[in-house]
Amino acid sequence: MTAPEPVFTHPWHGQVFALTVHLNEAGYFAWPDWATRFSQTLATHGLAKELDGGDDYFTAWLETLETLLADLGQAAPADVEQMRAAWESAYLTTPHGDPVHLKT
Repeated sequence: MTAPEPVFTHPWHGQVFALTVHLNEAGYFAWPDWATRFSQTLATHGLAKELDGGDDYFTAWLETLETLLADLGQAAPADVEQMRAAWESAYLTTPHGDPVHLKT
């Protein structure tokens, strides 16, 4: 018996998917609005190359989520960038195998 293939290629793919679903279920935005915006992002990125459902697909997913939350006043682009930089710094300074923690 073979093991099933993972649904997501990388953990962050599943995490951004789950976060999006959670925010929708919590009432931050309507799913039809999300779907329209994501379709537009995919169309924009898909003009240059075919998206394969990997990093390029989920990068477009994350771009859509960040833009939607900014448009709704829920996450300012500067705050998103600051958080991204903090996570990158924490990741790069954490020894391999240790949990990554943000400094508070």
